[in-house]
Amino acid sequence: MRDMILVGFLQAQNCSNFAGSWRHPDSRSDFASPEYYAHIGKVLEAGKFQLAFFDDRLGMPEFHGGRFAEAIEHGIRSVKMDPIACMMPMAMATTRLGLGATYSVSYYQPYHVARLFMTLDHMTKGRAAWNVVTSMNDIEAQNMGMERSVAHDLRYDRADEFMDVVLGHWGTWADGSVIYNRETRRFGDASKVRRIDHVGEHFRSRGPFTVPRSSQGHPLIIQAGQSGRGRKFAAQWGEAIFTSNPNLEPAIQNYTDLKADAVNLGRNPDHMLICQLCHPVVAPTRAEAEDKFAFVETLPTLEDSLMLLSENNNFDFGSKGIDEPFTAAELDSMSGSQGGKDRVVAAIKDRMPSPRDFITITRRGKLPPPWVGSPKDVADKFEEWFTAKACDGFVVGAACVPGSYEDFVTLVVPELQRRGLFQKDYKGATLRENLGLPRPVVER
Repeated sequence: MRDMILVGFLQAQNCSNFAGSWRHPDSRSDFASPEYYAHIGKVLEAGKFQLAFFDDRLGMPEFHGGRFAEAIEHGIRSVKMDPIACMMPMAMATTRLGLGATYSVSYYQPYHVARLFMTLDHMTKGRAAWNVVTSMNDIEAQNMGMERSVAHDLRYDRADEFMDVVLGHWGTWADGSVIYNRETRRFGDASKVRRIDHVGEHFRSRGPFTVPRSSQGHPLIIQAGQSGRGRKFAAQWGEAIFTSNPNLEPAIQNYTDLKADAVNLGRNPDHMLICQLCHPVVAPTRAEAEDKFAFVETLPTLEDSLMLLSENNNFDFGSKGIDEPFTAAELDSMSGSQGGKDRVVAAIKDRMPSPRDFITITRRGKLPPPWVGSPKDVADKFEEWFTAKACDGFVVGAACVPGSYEDFVTLVVPELQRRGLFQKDYKGATLRENLGLPRPVVER
């Protein structure tokens, strides 16, 4: 029997992935405090969520030319703290909740990432996960010493080698390498530790690696590639796949295709868990939930949408009139998120899309298409998508923090548990145990 996965979608910033969330009265203002993150962790663990992970970008949204005043004035994701530091209060406040953070393969070295996340896995007793991203806009590149981001497919070519190096290092300490025998004065078995001596097109990394294997083997790999090249990367490396499809039928097809891609790459498709992004707005009655959503819809500003579209597409949406069509050349020059742009182009068949079309179709800057209703209404949607095999679980986004998570845990989780769809308790101590995934085997 399949077990539903629930993942909390977090940001180490002044808002959730919904930029207007900080304006909601049920959002806490102490987003820069350890108590804030510890509380979120406790709420999600009380709801038996298997995992919470932090999305991240390495720069503040801005219009091209460096205009960032709107981000500051409107609080449009203008604060972005280091997610790993923000994970630590959550780790200390919980014992079973898995904890993941985003780290870019475009601007860090594989050895550094390998050491950081394996250390995290020890410090969380086998609950760590790494969300692998390639970074896609020039703002991030300019903060990290480059002028512009690397071309889309080349980013993924480099990322493939990055993964080879990280996983190579993680597999260099066999189980039983650490002896720690004071009497014989023998700390470790050198025959069970090796170097990787990697020399590739993009990276050189020798080893030996300096962190032994953790209780879950190595951190879980999260991935969210949705373009053609990104999906191939996800199918090759991802263990938890983060997808975003607003409609059921395309989600079912995407699920089927991703599982088939994994099989074609020689992987067990059951070892790749596909989790659909959703934004439930729930209240004791449907009418109350609809009122809550109506209020949420008053929170976004036009600046939210235009600035976040600029960030996501690596193109200055502030340079166009709201109803001015893009040219073919302008669409081609958008080098950020391929999946979102493709969805807009597919939806607008008889003309060139405008910035307003991007806002309407992607809802960028607004709460993504929510599931609004009573606990039964929302649970019905979860059950429909899960049983139709559109996903193995859900990444739960928030209209406000911590209010949305508190509502979901109080109202929806018990209904899912009553239906036998979701766990009533954790299955084990490590993240892999709680996801039903095997411990990775070290190949010698």
